[in-house]
Amino acid sequence: MKPIENFPAVTNAISYPKAHTVDQVDSYFGVKVSDPYRWMEDLDSAEVKKWIDQENQLTRSILDRIPARETIHKRLLDLINFERYTPPVRRGTRYFYSYNSGLQNQNTIYWTEGLDGEPNVLLDPNQMSTDGTVAISGLSISDDGHLAAYSIADAGSDWVKWYVRDVATGKDLPDVIEWSKFSSASWLKDGSGFFYEGYDPPEGDVLKSANYFHKVFFHKLGTPQSEDQLIFHRPDDKEMTVGTAVTDDGRYLILYQSKGSSPNNQLSVKDLEQPDSPILEIASTADALYAPIDNDGTRFWIHSTLDAPNGRVIEVDLARPDREHWKTVIPESQHNLDSVSMIDNTLIANYLADAQSVVELYTPEGVRIDQLELPAIGTAAGFAGKRTETETFFQFTNFTTPATIYRLDMKTRRSTVYRQPKLKFDPSQYETRQVFYTSKDGTRVPMFLSHKKDLQLSGNNPTLLYGYGGFNVSLRPEFSSSNLLWMEMGGIYAQPSLRGGGEYGEAWHQAGTKLNKQNVFDDFIAAAEWLIANQYTAPAKLAISGGSNGGLLVAACEIQRPDLFAATLPSVGVMDMLRFDKFTIGWAWKTDYGAPSEDESEFQAIYRYSPLHNLKPGVAYPATLISTADHDDRVFPAHSFKFAAAMQAAQSGPKPILIRIETRAGHGAGTPLTKRVDLVADQFAFLYQQLRMND
Repeated sequence: MKPIENFPAVTNAISYPKAHTVDQVDSYFGVKVSDPYRWMEDLDSAEVKKWIDQENQLTRSILDRIPARETIHKRLLDLINFERYTPPVRRGTRYFYSYNSGLQNQNTIYWTEGLDGEPNVLLDPNQMSTDGTVAISGLSISDDGHLAAYSIADAGSDWVKWYVRDVATGKDLPDVIEWSKFSSASWLKDGSGFFYEGYDPPEGDVLKSANYFHKVFFHKLGTPQSEDQLIFHRPDDKEMTVGTAVTDDGRYLILYQSKGSSPNNQLSVKDLEQPDSPILEIASTADALYAPIDNDGTRFWIHSTLDAPNGRVIEVDLARPDREHWKTVIPESQHNLDSVSMIDNTLIANYLADAQSVVELYTPEGVRIDQLELPAIGTAAGFAGKRTETETFFQFTNFTTPATIYRLDMKTRRSTVYRQPKLKFDPSQYETRQVFYTSKDGTRVPMFLSHKKDLQLSGNNPTLLYGYGGFNVSLRPEFSSSNLLWMEMGGIYAQPSLRGGGEYGEAWHQAGTKLNKQNVFDDFIAAAEWLIANQYTAPAKLAISGGSNGGLLVAACEIQRPDLFAATLPSVGVMDMLRFDKFTIGWAWKTDYGAPSEDESEFQAIYRYSPLHNLKPGVAYPATLISTADHDDRVFPAHSFKFAAAMQAAQSGPKPILIRIETRAGHGAGTPLTKRVDLVADQFAFLYQQLRMND
């Protein structure tokens, strides 16, 4: 990338839009807590809309004057303009996959007759809206490959509508299903209908109202939604989330029940060949993860964390489903068992070993056969298919390698390249290494570092530290055009595996939840301190970034250690930790965060780090570019509104506090490429300016 021209000097002469305060005070276990920006929770009020417009105008007036932005935007488009495929999945004689030619806003879904057949367009969401804000949210193909149930998300909303398309003709059937959320579609073996999940129509604001009483329905093709059969729900527990899957043999309906965002679940099975038979409970309590892998008649293989925080494979026979009859097939390993599938009567166990993929093959009885050879350190994902098939596909990626699709022949256990993108950069110019550092309490934490090979440890390298640390989510080595651009610009990309994630199993996850949440922030701060102590960077050259729970991470850390960072990028973050459970699906996060209104000890822990409640007037905070979206019905955008207004009021230093509010966009999933590129260009231009990257 060519050097970028000089930027204008940063000044503190910023006049922020006026945001009035109100005398709102709430009491939590005797503690009085002010909420002066409560009025911002009314997204439809004229005052909120005016404030949004003024903030966006201010942000644009600053970002658009940074000369580097145009160069960054142009190069990012160039880097992202390459063909991208997903691993094909077989149904009947047909294969289905998604494809992007490079700069399409949304991936297009294709199918072929046979693996090498002519590609046919099944779904092209780019034709469904002029601005690319309509996305395919879910897709399920019938067992014979003739029908596709697909869901559409508009403007990034979690609410979706389900439709059914005839694969051969490309025409939609009359069937339409509304008010579905957090749902899959599970077809009956004969393709006569499918199961799905949803809620009753919400009362009030659909982007704000809390969602309770998740339900499983069955839709029979050719009938109106009003006739859909209620299959399962939990009227005794409004916070229970339910889910379904039909086994590959078509005989059983699997029913999942989970509380909030916990990975643990209850598990039940219904025999579809005997519709009047009762539901059989396999796991009546959500004391662990229970994820069925496959079955052979009544014999089920299940991925479980019961008495095994890193995961194991057990065998359960429905003829004797009691726990005393369960058998261990693959015992717990020192590594986290991330996923398991069964192809050609072979269990494919995908482990995370220090956040890197290790794939091992086992017989159905648990005898280890082999370890799959992977191209390099990185992430392997896919391995979908059925127990009777002899091939499967997976994709491999790392920080400098875009996803390459491999075909794995299960008979020879050899993998060959099926689809490989053509690159517009030389990956040999970059390197990735993994280091380990010590957190505040002595915990050993891994971190990936990616950068140009000729990097000098001068203590002055611009560095972007990215994290998440929550909800059992594992951050892995994956390619990102924006991260590659950052490295082209001379930057270091650092990605630690914080507690709260799933990199080391359930124990690692629990170590960053509820009363232990501060561990996550300590891990992130310790990563920054390690980078500085080891001469990679300095506070004046260090930026931090994260989205959603990662937005909370960034905001909490910049408030706790404003001296440590030059710039921060908190995106769609959970900032008001005392009211996160009041909106949309926020109540489900209590399993990770705790219940601020119900448990005094959890309130006290949350109150100590909640970003909105720990801002202090007179502190010089780092330069901050907050981002959110007006249609985010996952993390209610008022979180970011209130935090931005409070931070602008508290800032005493010269660094800008800006908020960027995207229109017709949601939490992130389904956001069109043009909007994603615009956001990254704004963020990197902001960092280029604030980190003085042309010095």
